[in-house]
Amino acid sequence: MTQPDTSAPPAPPTRSAWQDALERLATDRLTVHAGGGARAQQRQHDKNRLTARERIRQLLDDGTVFDELMTFAGWEMYQDVGGCPSGGTVTGIGTIQGRPWMIIANDATVKAGAFFPITAKKVIRAQTIALENHLPVVYLVDSAGVYLPMQDEIFPDQDDFGRVFYLNARMSARGIPQIAAIMGNCVAGGAYLPVMCDTLIMTEGSGLYLAGPALVKAAIGQVVDSEDLGGAGMHASIAGTVDYKEPDDAAALRRIRALADLYAQGESAPFARRRKETLPAPERDLTDLVGFDGSRTYDVRDLITALVDGGEFHEFKPEYGETLVCGFARAGGYPVAFVANQRTVIKKKLKSGGEPGLRTRIEVGGVIYGDSADKAARFIMDANQAGVPLVFLSDVTGFMVGRDSEQEGIIRRGAKLVNAVSNTVVPKITIITGGSFGAGNYAMNGKAYAPRFLFAWPSAKYAVMSGNAAAKTLLDIQLAALKRGGHQPDDEELQRLYDEVKSKYDTELDPRYAAARLWVDEIIPPQSTRDRLIRALEACAQNPHQDEFRVGVFQV
Repeated sequence: MTQPDTSAPPAPPTRSAWQDALERLATDRLTVHAGGGARAQQRQHDKNRLTARERIRQLLDDGTVFDELMTFAGWEMYQDVGGCPSGGTVTGIGTIQGRPWMIIANDATVKAGAFFPITAKKVIRAQTIALENHLPVVYLVDSAGVYLPMQDEIFPDQDDFGRVFYLNARMSARGIPQIAAIMGNCVAGGAYLPVMCDTLIMTEGSGLYLAGPALVKAAIGQVVDSEDLGGAGMHASIAGTVDYKEPDDAAALRRIRALADLYAQGESAPFARRRKETLPAPERDLTDLVGFDGSRTYDVRDLITALVDGGEFHEFKPEYGETLVCGFARAGGYPVAFVANQRTVIKKKLKSGGEPGLRTRIEVGGVIYGDSADKAARFIMDANQAGVPLVFLSDVTGFMVGRDSEQEGIIRRGAKLVNAVSNTVVPKITIITGGSFGAGNYAMNGKAYAPRFLFAWPSAKYAVMSGNAAAKTLLDIQLAALKRGGHQPDDEELQRLYDEVKSKYDTELDPRYAAARLWVDEIIPPQSTRDRLIRALEACAQNPHQDEFRVGVFQV
């Protein structure tokens, strides 16, 4: 029986592949930005209310950028109930009165702003970013509460809805400002979020209550209208819950800006105190350097120099452990420490064996070998000692396997690298430019290792192993099951099974699949990488605290 064709070479990378990917990204982003659609937006306007994105635009300083985060949350999820574009909430970092703020805004055009499982996780991630970076937070509240048909997936667990209020309290205890504006519905458990903030603003016509009029009637038989039960006037004059009552959205947003202008500015992070004047980076089209499908070799030092001030990069141990490139530079004037997967083919010198002199071996770019793991672990320790943020450029296939690698202690040396990444106390930012496979994802500061920010290019691929390898493995498992059942597939069926498995796996490799589940914070075009990196560093600079660096038991 012939095997399915799994060895067809990929089409040569071209600019058109990048152009297609970037155009699709822009189109998909516009689809997400539409929220619940034009009719739902009009219903919001008919209530004399702005949409979430309109509110954010009015809130920010003129001429500044809104760095949206988790745009693709919920992408192609919950299709049986109409979907949940962007998780039904808009989150990101924007400048208010000259200072970066985390903004979390319910999108009432999507199921009346109800919380789906992904909504809770998105809000929690945004709050976590704010907590770790000491970013003040604005909540623009307009939500019907938990989406009841999925309450069992939203309500009870550690990282579900209740965690939102826990993080409210934790941020308040750390002195991180939080302002909430109720600009529509705010019901049931969600009512605790704005009330647990430092300042609460509410617009006329909005409602704040644990149970709405219909539920109150059903529960206790009391008939009460919305205003008496939980209107802005009642909360401002009787319950005393609201600090500022405003007539409409525009007035509430002006109030937020006025209050934000009064907040004290704390100290900056230690690394930010060494910031210097920003120098321009060398101009280069990064899509000319890095192929879209990962088949093209490139020198990652060219990518680094295109991202850093003046193209100046101080490489650490450049002739040792060459499949990982490490070194110091500046980005936006901030000191940064890079750990990056080299993507060239390397001819490595080895210690002499049974014959005099040196022998060589070929090392494959994107693979982490024992010496590169050692080098990176040591460099990460140096960066922590120096108090310099780490930036991981991830295009990794995984750790090297095989007899020689095992005898050289790849597991022990890889564990050392993972230990160093795990215990890092300086800010960590990850940018996935290509593959992010298996344990290589862990070594290169994947989501499980608490990056302050994690960005991905449209070329990113996020999985346990590459598509062809995974499809072949999964097909072998299916074949074994079929044969145990007495069925021997013919060549045509075998190819069909392979194509089905690979198609499903390729869908799961797409960065939108990862972004939908919040495995990455945002998909960004390559040409915006430097600007997003610098603004991410500005956000990290808001936290002046740095813990003591300790690694515990360290494999040697």
